[in-house]
Amino acid sequence: MPVNERFLEKAEKLKRELLHRSVTAESDGRELNSGDEVIFDFGNHYVGYVSCELIPSGHHQDAPLYLQFQFAEIREELDSDYSDYNGWISKSWIQDERVHVDILPTVLHLERRYAFRYVKIRVLAASDNYSVRIPRMTADTISSADYGNVTYPALSETDRRIDEIALRTLHSCMQDVFEDGPKRDRRLWLGDLRLEALANYETFRNYDLVRRCLYLFAGSTLEHGRLASNVFTAPEVECDYQSMFDYALFFINVLWDYYQATGDKETLEDLESVCLRQHELLKECFGSDGLLDMEKAGMVFVDWNFELDKQAAGQAIYIYALNDLIRIEKALNRSVSELKGELADRKQAALKLFDRESGLFVSGEKKQISVASQVWMILAEVLPVEEGRDVIRKINEHPEAVKLNSPYAYHHLVQAMINVGLKDEAHDLIQEYWGGMAARGSNTFWEIYNPENPEESPYGGLVVHSFCHAWSCTPAYFYRKYFNE
Repeated sequence: MPVNERFLEKAEKLKRELLHRSVTAESDGRELNSGDEVIFDFGNHYVGYVSCELIPSGHHQDAPLYLQFQFAEIREELDSDYSDYNGWISKSWIQDERVHVDILPTVLHLERRYAFRYVKIRVLAASDNYSVRIPRMTADTISSADYGNVTYPALSETDRRIDEIALRTLHSCMQDVFEDGPKRDRRLWLGDLRLEALANYETFRNYDLVRRCLYLFAGSTLEHGRLASNVFTAPEVECDYQSMFDYALFFINVLWDYYQATGDKETLEDLESVCLRQHELLKECFGSDGLLDMEKAGMVFVDWNFELDKQAAGQAIYIYALNDLIRIEKALNRSVSELKGELADRKQAALKLFDRESGLFVSGEKKQISVASQVWMILAEVLPVEEGRDVIRKINEHPEAVKLNSPYAYHHLVQAMINVGLKDEAHDLIQEYWGGMAARGSNTFWEIYNPENPEESPYGGLVVHSFCHAWSCTPAYFYRKYFNE
C-alpha cells in the first residue's frame, strides 16, 4: 500500500509522552482459597496497566497459584458467561487473563493494557496447604488528555453528570492517537476522529494529537490514494484494507475543523492534496441521474443499523464534505467555480429524493424513510432552515421511520436540530439519550445504546461491546459550543 514517508515522519514527530497517574483499589483483605474471588472497584473508568500484591498464608506454597483476571468497563460484564460468546468479532478481545504464579509473596504485573473500572480476580486453583490475600490493586493509568486544560460551563446537575461522563469517555480514548475504544478496537478510525477532535477543541485542547492523526491517515493510503477507514500504528503504521465512502470524505471535514480551531495554514496546505484526491476518486460514485450509485460507493457506514438504506445519507455526506472542500480551497486562494457548480448539481439531484407527499427524504429503490436520511440532508444544507425544521419535526413523529441506533448517529441528530433552530429540543435529547446511559451507572458512554433494547449489540454479544467509545463523547462539545450561557 502507498506510503508517504514525509507525512509519517511528521506524524512521528508529533507523538508525545502519555500522562501517567497511579490509582489504587483496596479489598477487604480476606484469605482466598480455590474457587474464591474478589472484586476491585476503581471508582471510575481507567486505561492502563495493573499490578497486585499476592501474600500467602498457611504452609509453604507447594503448588502454583492459578488466577483468573476479568476486567470490566461496567459491572454487568463481570456476570457474563464468556463461553457463550459466538459473535463475529474475535473473542480474543475479551478482557480475560489466566496466570500461573510459582513463587509467593510477589507483586504481579500484568503486561497487557486494559480498559476497566472493575477487576475480578478468581482463584482457579491453589493447594489446600496455603491461602492468598490480595489486599490491593494498583493501576498505572495513561492518557494524552490533560484535565488541567478543561474549562467547565455552568450546568444543571443532570447536565453536569453527563458532561463528566463525556469527558471521561474522551479522556480514556485519547492515547497515542484518538482511539475508537480503549477496550476494542484500540486504533484510529476516521469517523470517530472527527467527533473526538470536535470535542477535544472545546475541552482538552490537544491540537497536536489531531494533527498527528491527520498525517497518519495521509501517510498510509490504499491503492490510488483512497483513504482507509482506519489505521494501525504498531508495530508500524499501516492502513487497514477497508475503506468506507463516508469516512474517506470526512478527512476533508476533519482538516477544515482543525484549521478553524488552530489557524494552522501550513498543515492545511500540506494536506490539501489528500482532500482533493478523495474528491477526485469519490465523485465517480454517482450515476447519470446525479444520485449516489451504491455499488460504486461500496461500504457506507452512517450508523450501526443493518436495516438502514444509506443512499440518501451518503448523497448528503458527499455534499457536506464538498461544502468544506470549497472552504478549504477558498482559504488557500484557489478557484472554486468548478466545485461550486458541482455542489449545485449534487444538491439539485438530492432534491429528487424529497417526497412532497410526506415532506421527507426517501432513500433507495424502496424509498425508505429514515431519521438518518433527514439528518444528513439538513447537515448538508440541502434545504432552507425553515424547511429543515419542518423535516425534523415530521421525522420525529413518523411512526414507521427507521430510527437511529448509536451515539454516533444521535450526535448528528442533535447537531441537525441545533442547525435548524431547535436548540431546546436538542438539549432535551441529550438529557434523554445520553442521560439514559448515565442513569445506568456507567462512567463512560457506549458504542451502541438503544434505549428500547439496552443489551443490543451488533457483534453478537455484550462481552465484546465497547462501553467506552470515542464517538459517544460529544455532549462535552455541545455543552461548551452551544449551551455555555
